Amino acid sequence: MSRSPLILAALLPGLLAGLSACAATGEGATITYEGVETRLLDNDLVGFEVALSGTTNRAKATAYATCAAAQYAQIRGYGFARHVRTTVQKRGNGLSADAVYLISDAIPRGLRTIDAEVTLADCVERGIPTV
Repeated sequence: MSRSPLILAALLPGLLAGLSACAATGEGATITYEGVETRLLDNDLVGFEVALSGTTNRAKATAYATCAAAQYAQIRGYGFARHVRTTVQKRGNGLSADAVYLISDAIPRGLRTIDAEVTLADCVERGIPTV
């Protein structure tokens, strides 16, 4: 039997630990969710301003706003929301997002709807805070 596979097997745990350390210091490990500001625009139209630092990934800012919208809908006794628009801007070493959602007790028309309960479970699994 060749020694190469044995050497590789012995080194593998150290190599994997090194790769894990690189991933832990990469983007995502240092994201700080700085808060949500909610404003009622109309009876069922709600705006959310979110801020986060440690990332320039626009999808993370959008996900944070979506999680806030899902939590808000649940708090108000609604089960669904429809995304209207989101704008994301660079802010210091992070991002801010301004999102608008229509909340409702029935599945709203449109392609960009969210089920608040399902979305909240996903947010918890991904470690994204809500309202």
